[in-house]
Formats: sequence, structure tokens, C-alpha cells
Amino acid sequence: MAAWLAAAGLLAAQQVCPPTPTYSPCDIVFELNDQEAAAHPNPYLSVDLRAEFRSPRARTLLAQGFWDGGRKMVIRFSPIETGNWDFRVTGNLERFAGKMGQVQATASQDAGFLLPANVHAWMASESRKAHLWMGDTFLDMGFVEQPAFHAYAEARGKQKFTHLRSSLLGKPGDETQLFEGSDRPKAEFFQRLDQRILALNGKGMFVDLILAANGVQLMGLFQTWQQRERFVRYAVSRYAAMHMTWQMLGEYESSPDGRALLREMGTLVKKIDPYQHPRSTGTRASSAAALSDGWMNFVMHQSADDSVGAIEHQIFPAPFVNAGFASETAAGAEAFRKRLWNASMNGEYPVAALDGGSLQSASAKAMTSWYEFFSRTRYWELEPYFEVDGGRAVALPDTEYIVYIEKPQQVEIIVEKHGYDVFWFNPISGELTKEKKEFKGDKFVGEPPNKNQDWVLHLSREGRKEGMLRSYKFESRPNLMQEVEQTPIKVPFEIIAPAQDELSISHAAKFQARVKRDTRATRQMMYLWTGEVPTEGQGYRVLGGGPEGTLAIPANLAKLYPAVFNIRVYALNGVGKLYSIDKVFRLKQ
Repeated sequence: MAAWLAAAGLLAAQQVCPPTPTYSPCDIVFELNDQEAAAHPNPYLSVDLRAEFRSPRARTLLAQGFWDGGRKMVIRFSPIETGNWDFRVTGNLERFAGKMGQVQATASQDAGFLLPANVHAWMASESRKAHLWMGDTFLDMGFVEQPAFHAYAEARGKQKFTHLRSSLLGKPGDETQLFEGSDRPKAEFFQRLDQRILALNGKGMFVDLILAANGVQLMGLFQTWQQRERFVRYAVSRYAAMHMTWQMLGEYESSPDGRALLREMGTLVKKIDPYQHPRSTGTRASSAAALSDGWMNFVMHQSADDSVGAIEHQIFPAPFVNAGFASETAAGAEAFRKRLWNASMNGEYPVAALDGGSLQSASAKAMTSWYEFFSRTRYWELEPYFEVDGGRAVALPDTEYIVYIEKPQQVEIIVEKHGYDVFWFNPISGELTKEKKEFKGDKFVGEPPNKNQDWVLHLSREGRKEGMLRSYKFESRPNLMQEVEQTPIKVPFEIIAPAQDELSISHAAKFQARVKRDTRATRQMMYLWTGEVPTEGQGYRVLGGGPEGTLAIPANLAKLYPAVFNIRVYALNGVGKLYSIDKVFRLKQ
């Protein structure tokens, strides 16, 4: 919604937009006159326009303006409180500098923007209630024809997706549809994208916006930091007022200075985004190495290896989103479904790789069934649980336990001694069946309804959960991170390979870990192999998973060779204890 302003009409306390519901964008539009247009032939490049908004409760937000074609500049703002928001304009357009206005914000049913909460979960900023992140990937969302987009939005909305992951610049080569050179955006493309993001928001979906596919695409278009900064500021000023999250790059590892590029972009987004939307980046495996840079507040995974998700969940106090748990096309429907549920047992939120394919596929149906199942749980408090045999579990101890049984067999799980309703969930059909008899005790033993497919067991104190919801509280228990055991004598495994002291990025090397003592806990071990050249400052990279395999050492891990290369191996045992050991190598080309 826009209000066109003339200099004489922009007066103190003037209402410049019609009453605007909270968490809905209002566009305050400024038209350059002849003199200003002559002084700024490319407003994207030279016009600086911003406004500071002040709420009735003295909360302030600074929104930057953006060029929207022709002589038009826009300041886009979403009120996050009801009441009158006063604002003051500043910048290098003398005619508007210092002028004041007012936006009236009305109440809405919107739950608000997204915040990380409860260590590994999400919360809506207005309702203060948990948010269940279930996404799809459609990188070409901004580029397809309108009928295809409309069909996609309608289908995913009905299927209860809450997120859509898309790329602003598109795939490599698509950026020419957005920019005529580094300093000339095509306003009509962005205007169309505006409407598509708002349409998805209207169907309850957040847009997870990737700014560029990779560092090569970004730096190919914007070769200097000044150009990249203008682009980032343009994206923030244009889209921060919408329901969205930030994902800097589709993957950063292919660029020699990928982490520095992320830090450059992410730090700026954190500084100028007035709503502080969640921030992370796409990756080839895990973005967790960039957490220590301070700009990122959730971790992206793009990995079908359970060891990445399960082990990093035990290390880092941040929410985890996996956009690479399975590809619908590559995996097939059955493998996709099993990967979906295993990712959930790791403690990850799923983002499918359906990528605008078949809108009514079995995989899309599996996602909807997943969403409906977890919607009836206290999903925001579930953590991986290890007192189980025959499956993998997450639980809120004393309240509910969820066990995924990939290979149908007898399952045993230790629980707090109470009475529990027993449910069996069919992840294929989405059917939920309740057993007639309540289970009472501290050790449940049972078998799924049949052994022809995977199943989900749900033990739940339904009465207790209803009581907890009547007095809504986001955190009903502390969520504490464990300390990684690194004392050599206490670590129950050792590195067998690589046995040599020197490794080469041009020659594949085997890795192998061996358990030193056989116990119930060590019979189920998950391993994660990571490597880092500490002097390069790029952080660690995931090299492999499992007890043995071949190291995937990136070719651009170091600029100078030979280099000191540190391999760290994490192992998570069957009762949830995490260990790590390090080994140093000489790395050559």
C-alpha cells in the first residue's frame, strides 16, 4: 500500500498511509522532481533516503529507502505494535530531509516475525508461540511465469508448508534478468518479486531468501565491496518488512574467501535489518563453522548424512534447518520419506528439495503428514533421546516420546514412570491409530501394526499436555548443551586411518575409526570427520561421516602449501554421549 508525498504535504503528525495492520508492509513513496532527477540520474547509485519510526511505546526502527524505477523512491515499513508510529525522514534529498509523518498501525491476527528460541526452536515474535518450520526449495520462484507460480503457491499453501527457500539472483546466469550491470537493477523484476513474496506470506509462508547462488555469481556481478554493499542494502530495504529469513549464499565453500564474504554480508544485514530476521547461509554440508563470526543465528545443513545433523545438534546452541536431507528426484518417494523422519530425529527442521516439481507428489504428501503429526506435539521442546532400542527417538521426558522405526521391529524405550496414551502413526498414509489400552510403567516394549513399512510410535501424556497448553509457557524445562569429552583415556575410539603424517588434496585418503572397548553404548556409534587449516581462518569443513570412508578434502582449503591440517573426529555413542579427538597432518597439493 503506497502513499505519494509532495514536499509541502509531508507535515508533522500527518498520516501518510491508510491504517495499516501490524506486520503488514506500508510503502511511503517519494517522487523526485526535475531538479532532483537531474542531480541523481541513477537514484539506485546516489540517493540516500531513510526514516526513523517511533512506536507509541518508544520502540524505534530505522528503515532505508530503495529505488523502485523511474523517479520513485520507497521507504517500506511494517509496524510491529498497534498505535500511531511517528517518523522522521533523513537523507540527501534536501526537500524531504527533516520532514515528519505518521503511520497508524491497527491490530491484526498475524503471529509476527520469526525469532530463534529455546536453544533449538523457533518462536513467533507477536504471539510468542512456537513456530514449526517446514519448507520447500524453489530457486526459480521469481523467474517462472505467473500461472506456474500461482499453481505452486496454491498447492504448497494447502499442503501446510510454512517456508519457501528461493534465490534472489537465481541460478548462475539468471542475474542478468535483475540487473543491467552492477548498478542498474531492473525495477520491474523486483516489483513482480515483491508481489510473489507477499502472496506467499498471505498463505502463511515465510520466504527464505538466498541473496546469491555462490560467491562466484555475487562477485562476478558486484566486483567491489561498495557494489555488494549497495546490493545488500537494496535487498534489506526492499524485503525486510515482509515475513522472511536471510540465507546469504546458496553455498559458500566453492569461493576461496567464502567465509570472509559471508562475514561481510551477514554483518551488514545484522546491522541494517530493523526487524532482525533470522540469518544463516546455504552450504555444501554445514554452515556451523561461521557461527563464531557473530552475525549468524541459525545453522543450515545440506546433507543426507545423519551424523552431521545428530552430532552438531549436540555441539551448537542454535536451531538447525536441513535443506539437503533428500532430493525427491534422486531419492524416490520411499527414501525421501525415511530421510525426512531421520532428519527429525537428529533435531533438524526439514526443507524439501521438491524445487517446483510435481505439486502433488508422494513426497509432498509425506511432508504434509509430517507437519500434521508434529503439530499435535510439543515439538519446540523435543530433543534427541537415546534410551531406546529398535528405533531413533526425540522426547520431552516425562511428557511425550516419539520413536521413528525405519526397519519395523520390536521397539523398547525407557520412559518416566507414568500412564501414557499409545499412538501408532503411518508416515505413508498420515493415519494415526490410538491403542485402546493405556500403557503404564517405565519401559515400553511393543511392535508396530505391521512389518511392511516404517512406523512412528508416539507415547504421550495427553492430559498433561492439555494442561500445559492452558497455561502457555514456551519453556517447560531447561535445554542444556553437553560438554564434549576430549580426555584421551575416556574417549572410547581411536583413529586408525589416515595413518601417515602427510595428506594431499590431489590424492584421496581413507579414514577409519575403531572402537577401543565394546559396551552397550559403543555398539551404536555415529562419526563426523571435520578438517581445518587454522591459519586460513575459513573454519572447518565436513570431510566425511561414518566409521570409515574416503576423505573429501576441499581443493581451496588453503592458499599456501604445505599447510598444517587439523582433523577432528566426533563420535556420538548409543546413549547420547559425545566425544572428540584431533590429529594433525601436513597437507600438500
